Amino acid sequence: MFSKSFRVKSNTAIKGSDRRKLRTDVAAAFPALSSEQLSELVPNREELNVVKLYAHKGDAVTVYANNRNPVLFELEKTLYPTVYTLWSYPDLLPAFSTWPPVLQRLAGGADLMLPGVMVPSCGLPQVQQGTLCAITLVGNRAPVAVGVATMSTAEMLAARMKGKGFTVLHAYTDHLWGFGDKSYPPTIAPLVVEPAELESTDDDDKDEEERQPDSDLCIAPSLQMDIGNLSLQEGDGCARLMEEEEPGETGAAEMAEDIAEVQPETEDGRTPQERMDELLHQCFFHALKCKVKKSELPLLTSTFLRNYMFSCCPEGQQLDIKKSSYKKLSKFLQYMQQQKIIQVKELNKGVESIVHIDWKHSDIKSFVVPEVVSAVSTAPESKCGDGEQLYHAPEIIPLYGVSTKMAPLFQESGHKKGSILSSSDVRNIIISYVKSNELVDETNKNFVKVNPILCDCLLDKWEQDEISKLKWDDLLSRCLEQLQPYHQVTFFGHEPIVRKGNLDPIDITIAQRSSNKKVTIIKNLELYGLDPQLVANTLQQRVQASATINTLPGAKDRVQVQIQGNQINHLAKLLLEEYQLHRKYIQGLEKAPKLSRKK
Repeated sequence: MFSKSFRVKSNTAIKGSDRRKLRTDVAAAFPALSSEQLSELVPNREELNVVKLYAHKGDAVTVYANNRNPVLFELEKTLYPTVYTLWSYPDLLPAFSTWPPVLQRLAGGADLMLPGVMVPSCGLPQVQQGTLCAITLVGNRAPVAVGVATMSTAEMLAARMKGKGFTVLHAYTDHLWGFGDKSYPPTIAPLVVEPAELESTDDDDKDEEERQPDSDLCIAPSLQMDIGNLSLQEGDGCARLMEEEEPGETGAAEMAEDIAEVQPETEDGRTPQERMDELLHQCFFHALKCKVKKSELPLLTSTFLRNYMFSCCPEGQQLDIKKSSYKKLSKFLQYMQQQKIIQVKELNKGVESIVHIDWKHSDIKSFVVPEVVSAVSTAPESKCGDGEQLYHAPEIIPLYGVSTKMAPLFQESGHKKGSILSSSDVRNIIISYVKSNELVDETNKNFVKVNPILCDCLLDKWEQDEISKLKWDDLLSRCLEQLQPYHQVTFFGHEPIVRKGNLDPIDITIAQRSSNKKVTIIKNLELYGLDPQLVANTLQQRVQASATINTLPGAKDRVQVQIQGNQINHLAKLLLEEYQLHRKYIQGLEKAPKLSRKK
């Protein structure tokens, strides 16, 4: 959940009443805490902050921070402890152990698979499906992740420890951990020391470390190391432990392969990341040298990756930027811009395009297209022209901004004019306001009494003397109508973008031209990360009609696609079925011609 950066909406000191409520909720959620521990976790006098934030997928999360460190986070009215809290109370949750190389995968957003869970001689903790659990590393009881069990302990054993075991919500080194003081996990000795570990600490039996494991469930010798080595100091302990693994240890190699997809160095001595960097550069320069034409600029960066770089990838290989050292296309293109090979600009907010290419640059001129790639690149363009299948529809979330008129209603919850909220946030704030001010009608709980603040914020002048009660649905809908519209758009591989106003739909219109001919005009494709030139080319090939790109009147950096005839049926199939866009974001599909019935 916190593998990518989040957006902080507000950060305020907690109120006295909210502090007492939080203490009650924590005591109910974690009954194992004593009264002293509860007072330490939610202190009476120390400053405790409430941080409202949006995760990268749009989830609204409330974080409680004590002395800068996040100690708890709340998601959908459920409280979860952070790793900072679990380091102070390691026995707060049932704990399952995994191997050190898995940690970097968990911090990157991966869930924990059952092959990665170490089964101790005393057995696994008994949990049920949905139980909140801690995840530790072998040899250290300090938790490094928080997750929810996807099945009970009995089901795990019945499945022979295969499949997904835990949905990971938060892990050491993720962005929530980075929100605190970024301290390292302490070293906490295990309660029960495994026999294998006892043998490894015996000075007279050092040769035991070189023995092969007797079964799949015992600890691989390459992972039997001192507890101090598991403290992950300097933040790169995971990488250091991976380097210390011996390739000859079959138990550790198989375990890492099943759990974390840890890849050893290749035969030529390079890591998979270095090989992916080389492939990325090869596809980039091949696309610039042989694919992109000057007339096609400006070119959306997403289109450049999808339809040009992917088509230059050698057969049998797969280009995956996430496995490179750049991690994101934007960072890779930024590096190439620093080398003065290309120039990238944000022509539309949140949508970047390549606007200039220096074909005379020495790196492009000196690049030699590999022979294997040359054979592949001569394949028909239609084969890679299906690149639109790789298009990912953006995730669109409506948001609401607190206006001047509505500020008094949201002031009690700590929100001011300009605060941006999701619909669920607005709903929860209104419900909390009604209950705290005892506005629910005693005779009929479906109605809410209108107090002066609700009257000023939600009612028109001619209604203020006539309406004294509102239904819940009417109350919430009026509230959303009075708030300022915003929306959040998340394009694949990019950070979320928040814009003011409603998102304009893709607009499809039919216009009449000379000789009574009809043309189909499509606007606003760029707002959804679609390349107008690609859409025009695709339609032109499918309907065998001419298509042109024209500047959108009144918008300097926007264009519209124009194609001969009424092509709405073909366009609907392209946008709805292939690009997987929701119908509510497309305007004008009702103007499609009716298909004649075959007799």
